[in-house]
Amino acid sequence: MLFRIGAGLAVVAALALALWLHARAWAPDREQYPVQGVTISADNGVVDWGTLAAQGTDFAYVRAVDGAGRRDPAFAANWRAARAAGMRYGAFIDLSLCRRPSDQATGFMTTVPRDNAALPPVIRLAFQPGCRARPRRDQLLSDLNTLINLVEGQAGRPALLNLTEDFDKAYDVGSGINRTLWLDGNFFPPDYASKPWVMWTASDMRHIDGVDGPVRWNVVAP
Repeated sequence: MLFRIGAGLAVVAALALALWLHARAWAPDREQYPVQGVTISADNGVVDWGTLAAQGTDFAYVRAVDGAGRRDPAFAANWRAARAAGMRYGAFIDLSLCRRPSDQATGFMTTVPRDNAALPPVIRLAFQPGCRARPRRDQLLSDLNTLINLVEGQAGRPALLNLTEDFDKAYDVGSGINRTLWLDGNFFPPDYASKPWVMWTASDMRHIDGVDGPVRWNVVAP
């Protein structure tokens, strides 16, 4: 009996390990989603951009300002290196509900250089740890419009909104602001917003050569 229990546990452990290893390496099928890329910040440490590009990374979004309003210390190096590696590149900012939109926009505009070759800017809408502010929807949409207008003025093109599911449930941003949506959802295409997505974070646990630790792996809608 003990032998059978031990053997069963060993099988379960082996299956769990196999699933974990598969999840670490998984990415959507290139035939269905030919354009795929990564989100990078200082949290990923030193990135080997040449290796990353060789692994099939078509584009990279680099964090410029975090949810606390701090400039990402690796932004300038990552921005230059992504461009030098020959991949498309763009900048994103994490929205904070605890900071004025004009201050957040200033952080973005003083960090990200004007660059006609850059991808559209991205504003990531997620609840940030340490910020308990929850404004009314009308106030949130007003503040977000202010931030969008300032960021777009810097970039010279419309912004994308990277919207998490819990943030969308709280504020239904997609029906209140007419911008392209980028949604999250590990392994399965998301359907939680009020309109279709154009970009999808297909995994936030992928491991890929050139970067230590997991990365957010993103695809463009076909």
